Order: sequence, then C-alpha cells, then structure tokens
Amino acid sequence: MPRMSEADKRKSHERIIDAAAHLFRSDGIGATSVSDVMQAAGLTQGGFYRHFSSKEALVAAAFERSANELLNKTRGKTERQKRADFIAKYLSLAHVQNAGQGCPFAANGAEVTRFGEGVRSEAADAIGRISSMLGGAEKPGDDDGIATLALLIGTITLARLAQSDADATRIIDVGRDAVRRLDAATP
Repeated sequence: MPRMSEADKRKSHERIIDAAAHLFRSDGIGATSVSDVMQAAGLTQGGFYRHFSSKEALVAAAFERSANELLNKTRGKTERQKRADFIAKYLSLAHVQNAGQGCPFAANGAEVTRFGEGVRSEAADAIGRISSMLGGAEKPGDDDGIATLALLIGTITLARLAQSDADATRIIDVGRDAVRRLDAATP
C-alpha cells in the first residue's frame, strides 16, 4: 500500500477537524466518539492516532476551528460594521436551529470545562479574540466585550431551550434589546 503524501495527510487532518467541529457542536463532545468523527470525515478509525494524540487534542483543534469559523463569518469594512454583523448573525433563529454550524461556547461550553489545560486554553484564547472584536476597536479586550459575549451565549442557550420558534424568537429579541442597552450604558 503506497504511503500517503504530506498533502493528502494534511487534507485528511483538516477533514477530521471539520467533522469534529460540526459533530461536537451538533451532538455534544461526550456523545461523539472518535469513530463517529472518523466516519463523518470518510476515514477509518485506525488512522486517528496518526493525526491526534488523543480525543482531547482533537477537541482543542475543533474548538479553535469553530471559533475561527464564527469570527470569519463577520462582514464589514469597519470594526463597528463587523461587530454589528456578528451580533446580527449570532442572535438569529438560524443560529438557534443550526448548532452544528454555530458558536462552540453555546454548544459545548459546559463540556469544555471538564477538559484539561489544552482545551481550556484554546477556549480562553477564543474568548479573548471574540470579546476583543465585540469590545470594539476603541477598547479591544475590555469588559464590555466579555459582557456582550456572555449575553450572546446566554441568549442563544436559552433560545435553544425554547419549545417553539416563536418563543425562541422572543428570547432573541430580548437578547438584542439587552445588547442595545449595554451599548447605550457604555461611555
């Protein structure tokens, strides 16, 4: 059997991370096995350890990918436009209904707290990057960005618990209003 080229190995590695990022957010980290991830990536389970030392290493890589995807969806020429676009996309019924494509904090935050330093460090880095963008160009990384991120995560989490789209939409609307009030209170 011919050896896999480095380019093919890298493509497989990326497919594994993509599959894990989606499955962990949609199904949960604990409920998703390495076998599930490898099957979704179109690879055999036996090849997993050629790419990752453990499931925890995969969780860290998938969390980073999920956070990057979230930030990369932001559009706008100015920091203010990017922030507004991020909040509009985040606080949407589409985000509520598509956890597998959404925020890793809202989908996996509680599970991530049970992992070791590598995963928690990745989550902390993502908090810093996202809250910095939410804090705005004038005050990157300030407490307002963290407060906004916490508000967004809480809103989506509650909206996902709603029993109907109408209830979820109401929760999203309340979350949007709370972000506006937070912004208005910021000097």
